[in-house]
Amino acid sequence: MRNGVQTETLDLGETIKMGHYIGPKGRINRRLGMLVYENNGAAKALERKEYPPGPPTQRRRKVSTYGLALAEKQKIKHYYGLREKQLRKNFDKARRAKGNTGEQLLILCERRLDNVVRRAGLALTRPQARQGIVHSHFQLNGRTVKSPSIIVRPGDIVTVRNRPNLLSMYKALVEENPTVHTDWINFEPGEMKATVTTLPSFEDVSLPVDVGKVVAFLSR
Repeated sequence: MRNGVQTETLDLGETIKMGHYIGPKGRINRRLGMLVYENNGAAKALERKEYPPGPPTQRRRKVSTYGLALAEKQKIKHYYGLREKQLRKNFDKARRAKGNTGEQLLILCERRLDNVVRRAGLALTRPQARQGIVHSHFQLNGRTVKSPSIIVRPGDIVTVRNRPNLLSMYKALVEENPTVHTDWINFEPGEMKATVTTLPSFEDVSLPVDVGKVVAFLSR
C-alpha cells in the first residue's frame, strides 16, 4: 500500500499502479540494456551507466534461460506500455494469424493507437501519446477516442481535436519533434492529420527483441 493506493511488485523489480509502471524509467532502460523509455532522464541514465542497477555481485550473476526470456518479454511490455493481460491477448491474436507468431505480435503492437500517435510525431514518447489520448486530445475517423489500445486499420485517420489550444500545442510539438515519419503512416502537419496507409511490416518495428524467446515464454 502506498499513499492509500494498492501497488504490487512484479518481475524485474517493477512497481505498477493501475496496470502501468510508475517507477524510475532509467532503471528499466539499464536493466534491459536498451532505450525502451525515450524521455530525456531515462535516456541519460542509460548513457551514464550502461550496466544493470544493483550491487556488482548481483550484476555478475549468471542469468537463467527463463530470466533471459522474461527480459525479452519485458522489453515489449515497457516499450509499448502494455499490461500483462493486454500482451497475452495480443499474443493469442498473433497465434491465430497467418505467419510468424512473434512477428505478428509486434505488428499488432505497432498498430496500437498510441504508437501511431508517437510514430506520426504527435508525441515525443509513447507515455505522452497515451496521456493525450486518455485526455481526449485525438479523434479517430472523426470520433473522439480515449483508448490508447485501439488497433488501427489501413484507411484510419487520426487527427487532433479541433480545439485552438490543442492545435496550437501539438503544432508546436510537431515543429520541435525530429521524428522520422514511417512509410505506413502519412502525416500532414498542415491539417494535423495522420493517415494509416497500409499495415506495418516486421521491418517497420524498431524494437530489437528476440521474438523466439518471447513466443516460447508466453507459450509456457
